[in-house]
Amino acid sequence: MSAGSLGRRLVLTSFGESHGKCVGAVLAGCPAGLALGEGDVQEMLDLRRPGLSAVSTARKEGDAVEMLSGVYRGRTTGAPIAMLVRNEDQRPGAYGETASKVRPGHSDYPAMVRYGGFNDHRGGGHFSGRLTATHVMGGAVARKLLREALGVATRSYTVRIGDVAADGPGGKGGRLWTRRPPPASAVYSNEVRCPDAAAAARMREAVLAAKKGGDSLGGVVESVTTGLPAGVGEPMFGSLESDVSRALYSIPSVKGVEFGSGFAGSLRRGSENNDPYAVRSGRIVTATNNAGGILGGLSTGMPLVLRAAFKPASSISLPQRTVDARARRPAVLRVGGRHDPCVVPRAPPVVDCMVSLVLADHALTGGFIGAVL
Repeated sequence: MSAGSLGRRLVLTSFGESHGKCVGAVLAGCPAGLALGEGDVQEMLDLRRPGLSAVSTARKEGDAVEMLSGVYRGRTTGAPIAMLVRNEDQRPGAYGETASKVRPGHSDYPAMVRYGGFNDHRGGGHFSGRLTATHVMGGAVARKLLREALGVATRSYTVRIGDVAADGPGGKGGRLWTRRPPPASAVYSNEVRCPDAAAAARMREAVLAAKKGGDSLGGVVESVTTGLPAGVGEPMFGSLESDVSRALYSIPSVKGVEFGSGFAGSLRRGSENNDPYAVRSGRIVTATNNAGGILGGLSTGMPLVLRAAFKPASSISLPQRTVDARARRPAVLRVGGRHDPCVVPRAPPVVDCMVSLVLADHALTGGFIGAVL
C-alpha cells in the first residue's frame, strides 16, 4: 500500500499541495447503494474551514467540493469516489524566503533532504494542514456509511487549549462527556469548538493573547464514538488502537494519542483501572470505561474514547533562529503568510473523519458491513 493511502478495504488516497491548483481525495471500497451527495461532504468541510474567526487563519477558502465519480442518481456505485476542492486564495509569494530558510517546527528540512529539494515548500506543500480537507472529504463518506449501516456516530470537541481546560457536566474536569458526548450544538456554538461555554471564552482569550504576541498555542481534542459493536478490529498489528493512532498521527500537528484512561491509568492500581463487567437490559457492558472501548485491539461495545494532543502552530510571526539550508549558515526567519495561532479549533471535524475512516474500514474488513447496502 502506498504511503499516500490509508485503509485495507476502504482506502483513502489524498493528493494536492497547499498552494497548488487543488487538493483532493479518492475513496475506494465504499459499498454500493449508499445515499450520497456533495451536500453530505460539504457539511463536514464547512465545519473544518475557519470562516471569519479571529482565532484562525486569514486565508479564506470556500472549499466547495466537486464529486467527480463513484456516485450515480444519488447512490454510490461501488466505484472509487473522486472528490476535490480548488485552492482559490493562494499567495505563494509569501513563501519565497522559506525556499532556503527552513521554518522551525515544520517539515521543510527533512522534506528537502528526502526529496532532493524538489518538494513544493510553499505553505508546506503536501505536508500542509490544508490537506486535512482531503481527510474530511473521505471521512464524511465514512461517517455516513457507519451511521446508515450500523448506527455509529463520532463526535470530537476541544477540551484544552494552552493551560485552559474544559469542565464536563459534573464540573470536575474535561473527561466527563465520555459516557455520552456533548451535542453538536454545544460543540459548534463557539469559535474554539468547546462544549463548556465558560472555558471556551477563556480559551478564545488565550488564543488571541498569543496571537497578539506573535505566538501560538496547542491543545487537546477528545473524541467519543457510540454505537460501535463489539469485536471490531484486526489484531495484532491491525488492532483498532494501532490503526486509529496511525490515522490520527497523519493529521499535521498531532503529537500524542491516548485511549480511555490513557497515561493517567498508569498511575492507578489494576483494581482501580479494570472495568467490571455487568449485564444491563440483556446486554454485556462495563460499569466503567477506562479501556476506552478497546481491549486486545478489538472494540468492546462500549464508547470508543480517545484524546489527541496538538502541538502549538509552528508558523509564528516572532523572529526565530534557523539556518539557510543552501548557504549552510545561521539565519533569522520571521514567517510570513496567513496562519492559525492555534490549530485546535479546526481539528474536531478532522478527528471525527479520521476515526470514522478507520472504523468503517474495519467494519468492512470484519464483515460488519456488506459490499452492497
